[in-house]
Amino acid sequence: MQSKQPQLRLLTAAVSLALLAAAGHAAAQDADTGKLESVIVTANKRAQNLQDVPASITVLNDAVLQRANVRDLEDIPALSPALTLSYGTQPGNFSINMRGIGTFSLGIGVEADVAVIVDDVPLGMQAGAFKDLADVGRIEVLKGPQSTLFGKSSIAGAINITTKPLGGPWKTNATSYITNDDEWRVGFSTGGSVSDTLRVRLAASKTNYDGTLNDLTTGKKLNGSKGDNLSGKLEWQPLDQLTLTLTPHYNRTEKFCCSTAFTSMTPGALYRNAPQLPPSVVLSGITIGPDNRSVRNDYPTGGKFHDAGTGVKLDWAFDDNSPLKGHTLSSISSYSSYHMDDYQDNDNTDVDILPFLLLPNGQPTGMHGGLYQYGFFDVKSTTQEFRLTSPDKGAIRYVAGLWYGKNALTRELTKAPLIQAYGTSYGADAWNVSKAVYGQGSWDFRPDTSLILGARYNLEDTGYNFRRYTVPPQSFALTEFYTKADTDKSTTGKLGLEHRLNKDTMFYAMASTGHKGKAYDLTSGFTAATAKLPAVAPETAKSYELGWKQSLLDNRAMFSLALFRTNFRHFQQSSSFFDDDGTYRTGLNSIGGLRTQGVELEGSWRVTRGLQLNGSFAYTEATIQEFENGPCYNVLNAAGTAGVPGPGCALSAKYNNTYVQNLAGKTLPNAPKVKVNLGAQYDVTLPYSFNGFVAGSTRYQSRTQFSLNQDPNTIQGAYNIANLSFGVKDKQDRYKVTFLVNNLFDKRYAAGLNSAIANGTWSPKAPNTPIAVNTTEWLPPRDFQRYFGARLDVTF
Repeated sequence: MQSKQPQLRLLTAAVSLALLAAAGHAAAQDADTGKLESVIVTANKRAQNLQDVPASITVLNDAVLQRANVRDLEDIPALSPALTLSYGTQPGNFSINMRGIGTFSLGIGVEADVAVIVDDVPLGMQAGAFKDLADVGRIEVLKGPQSTLFGKSSIAGAINITTKPLGGPWKTNATSYITNDDEWRVGFSTGGSVSDTLRVRLAASKTNYDGTLNDLTTGKKLNGSKGDNLSGKLEWQPLDQLTLTLTPHYNRTEKFCCSTAFTSMTPGALYRNAPQLPPSVVLSGITIGPDNRSVRNDYPTGGKFHDAGTGVKLDWAFDDNSPLKGHTLSSISSYSSYHMDDYQDNDNTDVDILPFLLLPNGQPTGMHGGLYQYGFFDVKSTTQEFRLTSPDKGAIRYVAGLWYGKNALTRELTKAPLIQAYGTSYGADAWNVSKAVYGQGSWDFRPDTSLILGARYNLEDTGYNFRRYTVPPQSFALTEFYTKADTDKSTTGKLGLEHRLNKDTMFYAMASTGHKGKAYDLTSGFTAATAKLPAVAPETAKSYELGWKQSLLDNRAMFSLALFRTNFRHFQQSSSFFDDDGTYRTGLNSIGGLRTQGVELEGSWRVTRGLQLNGSFAYTEATIQEFENGPCYNVLNAAGTAGVPGPGCALSAKYNNTYVQNLAGKTLPNAPKVKVNLGAQYDVTLPYSFNGFVAGSTRYQSRTQFSLNQDPNTIQGAYNIANLSFGVKDKQDRYKVTFLVNNLFDKRYAAGLNSAIANGTWSPKAPNTPIAVNTTEWLPPRDFQRYFGARLDVTF
């Protein structure tokens, strides 16, 4: 899927010049300038001004989230160049990637590389983050290893989410949103001060989006979602020194995701080599081509999940008579329960295919129907943290704490109905219990220079149970059982230097290490031989970062620049392949070494009180340094009759005489080298009871390889997406009406690409005429085409 790169470069340049020209014109016309608002973050588990934090951080506040109509975490990569998102068949397989780094796995025995924290509570499973971001006030994208403060699952970074604050007079907000392609949302929140000691907030929302693909069988759309969200926040201060904060939540979401549509298929293909099943039958009514968005599924694909839980935070502020004057002691407890039922149409057709398929012994199946799978994820998480925070003044400032966390995960999966021939039925439990002590602080050994030190010692107990079952029509019985437990001890640290040249200029240098615990490949491919192997080795990281933060024009402009390099060892990554019988399988790899390095630049300029420009740029090289047994992709043989391993692939006696390729020097999947975001908002003062505004943004992404095996057919070309919005708002901030056009120039691109040659599903073999069948598929993203929308926000 190649893009017209010269046109994209011209478009990016044109938008940039237009924004700068508009800025210059506005500056000339309006001398009444304002300043940028201070941005407060909690990246170091203490409230700090963003410009004072020696780290590369992207902050998305409430205004930015509203302006971009952010609904859930899938919208964030469009606003942060450091982030990308890799999709699986349901949220349990999604992967958040930071600076090109993110673990993709279908099993529950592997942690994520990017942690998601909501109001000081980390999620037990990353899948729990893919729901509506209701009542969110700020999102901080923390880049690079965060293991010292946030522990497990943050070896590549963290996304720190904070809900809206409490306080002030009672206020109620309502919002509604609708688009021309059948997306709608409604939201409601109310809260404020009940008394001098009690503040509350309640928020609810409901969303729906039908999707991007057309299911010709059901007449419905696929790859959409719908959800209901309810959250609360209560803050009670019974004593001057004691504050209790309670944050309960409940969410119910269904994602019809993530089906792909065929974009090409070699003529002459037969489904499972059955003469009765050509594409004209199996894919009836579907015109296969680059823009195809039609499928035939008679079984749903996606996941339906709900989660509920609460956080409880107690803050004790020591008074002036205490030896710990100015310090705060916090207790943060949480419990959450997450359950998802997932399902997938494995044959991508509504045809009665089973009578035409053969078992491995060559006999007919004697059955009717199709191929599908179903299962569930279940996650129970409990955390407890005790934290001591020093005053944010004086020569020494620090935070120290004790941590306990327990996650219990269960996975059940059944592939039906030809499980003996084409699938499996298994169940797995995985658990991890973490105990840690940590601390991080700054020492101003000179008035303008600080030393930053941090360390964490972590003890983690992990293990699993794995069960395989008989399947219908046999009576249910346990056929295999394996269990294992491990202990992992680790120490991570941070060492840095911060120098303030003056009140507007800060430079820093930081070195840090990261650690992610042992992993288990608990998927359908798990075997007795696998069970005898040791756990996949822990993943480790060493990171170095240089940064410069600058305020300009009397705080009307600012920018931050960061240069980074992070080396990973034993990176845990799953890869996928098709067996000769067409069964889709995955395997967990421990990649010996990889590196991500690059430069990041972010800036804002408040040109006038009405005009503000924002921009961000990331250049990232995420490359494999050591992986000699990497997965292969297929190419056509010389005769064009079969698929054979591609260039660089060879049989290896070292790896059980299987085909492997050395991937050293190759890029990681879904890790574009260049991402650019530019945006502007202009507020227009009108002589009426309302004011106007107009906002525009554009984002550019360079070519992207979606496959670890480096298949050239899974490369998404560079693209540029532009959005435009405008509207009016009441001068008393009582209402705002917004109209928007997303993907203004109707640029088509994919969020995922698949390719296969002679994978067994569409590969005629003897006695039929042997040919090699090449199929390609694409996953259209939410904004794969232009759409229009309108939003109404009311406050009373």
